[in-house]
Amino acid sequence: MKFIKGQDRTQTHLFPVSLDQSIDPQNEVRLIDLFVDCLPLENFGFDKNFVETGRPAYHPSDLLKLFIYGYLNKVRSSRDLEKECKRNIEVMWLLRGLQPDHNTISNFRRDNPKAIKKVFRATVQIAKHFDLIGGKLIAGDSTKFRAQNSKKNNFNKKKIERHVDYIDTKLEEYNCLLEEQDGDNKEQLKKEIEKHKQRKDKYKDLDKQLNESGEVQVSTSDPESRQMITRNNITEVAYNVQTTVDAQNNIPIDYNVTNTNDSKAMGNMLKRAESILQTNEFTALYDKGYHTGSEFQIANDLGIDVMVAIPTVAAQAPNPEYNVDKFEYNKEGDFYICPQGNHLNTTGTWHKTRTYNFKRYTTKQCMQCPVKEQCSKAKYGKGIQRSEYQELINKNKERINRNKDYYRRRQAIVEHPYGTIKRQWGFSYIMTKRFIKRAEADVGLMFIAYNIRRIMNILGKNELKKYLKEVVLIFSGKIRHISLYIRPSKVTRFIDKIIGNIFYHPLKGLYLMHY
Repeated sequence: MKFIKGQDRTQTHLFPVSLDQSIDPQNEVRLIDLFVDCLPLENFGFDKNFVETGRPAYHPSDLLKLFIYGYLNKVRSSRDLEKECKRNIEVMWLLRGLQPDHNTISNFRRDNPKAIKKVFRATVQIAKHFDLIGGKLIAGDSTKFRAQNSKKNNFNKKKIERHVDYIDTKLEEYNCLLEEQDGDNKEQLKKEIEKHKQRKDKYKDLDKQLNESGEVQVSTSDPESRQMITRNNITEVAYNVQTTVDAQNNIPIDYNVTNTNDSKAMGNMLKRAESILQTNEFTALYDKGYHTGSEFQIANDLGIDVMVAIPTVAAQAPNPEYNVDKFEYNKEGDFYICPQGNHLNTTGTWHKTRTYNFKRYTTKQCMQCPVKEQCSKAKYGKGIQRSEYQELINKNKERINRNKDYYRRRQAIVEHPYGTIKRQWGFSYIMTKRFIKRAEADVGLMFIAYNIRRIMNILGKNELKKYLKEVVLIFSGKIRHISLYIRPSKVTRFIDKIIGNIFYHPLKGLYLMHY
């Protein structure tokens, strides 16, 4: 039987193929090269000032290209990227044969979280340039990325107390045995006692650290990571990544790495979204984890409509017909009317909780009410707490009820990037160690890769390549008819539409006037 045979490895060729000819013109590695060449890296904060003595440093653009290529191809480890530089012909072309070691690669990601965030912003600007971002409907949510810190190396007060109690018990046992033993056994016991005392000192130091910091837990491998509930009752030591996604093409416009839960996150993300979109005329969708009165106040102050899922009622009446939502509030008289027609009044005193203030409404009629057992199990009858944010909470409920189909889109919008990044690419954990800033760099590169992939899939490689080539030509000086830089304004946009002699560079946020 005949088979296709490969070339002789020892055979030389008269016309060898160049490295550039080995890379297909449609290969996405060429888009990565063009994209990075468009970026004003010195303005983004990448350090380009290196000492002249010693071995020359690698240019930030080369290392950025390497990372974007790696994340687009499910390779994040600095050691794996180092291997790709030596064996992957696409990487050889992209880096022009450079072979940085894993320490150089890792340090670049570690030291440039803010600059990497600006690269992500550049992907958003490209999407806006091609009208891929509608700016009318956004969805927000969070996802947990497991940190480089095991549960074993995460401690709270109770866990420390358990360890100390266990050590105290073992020390008592060893001391009792020490009185009965002699010779070599006695020396071995002394070593065990000393080892347990050192462990006890370590736990005492952790307890002191908790007391001084005011935190409820401490992680020893990655100090800023926290143990969080990921789903149901399953917990992981992780970081919580807040994300804002535009509904038109499921493109993330913002991310923020935190180590806290969702309850106080919505307001900050809305402020950032307003700044990015340059408008407050959009609707934001969130799940019930963000249902917090103070966050509704921030949204109201910003003039942004939000729809946040309504959590289930914590305290149910024995008969659901007598739940709090069945009581009618009279704003003018500041009282509630129960289903039996009785008025629940307040003394006007504001009571404080950890997160909000409230008034309490009661009535003496509860004690004589024939349906008291159906309404409340409390000894003195029904009591209603009205939050200072109750009107805003009610308005949110009205918006949800009016737009139920609209709200159902939330999950399909915001879960799209998570499904791609965590399920398809397998990026379910943080690659970097120690501190939230380094985690931000890792997450930033994930979302850069996602946005580039998403834009390529929507526009097509040819359309995106054509645009990037034009930008590179202009800013490399090969097109010489640029007279001055102009900041974006309504006037320049108007002129651009009329005479077409203004070129917008979204990555620099500038307009260029041609002559």
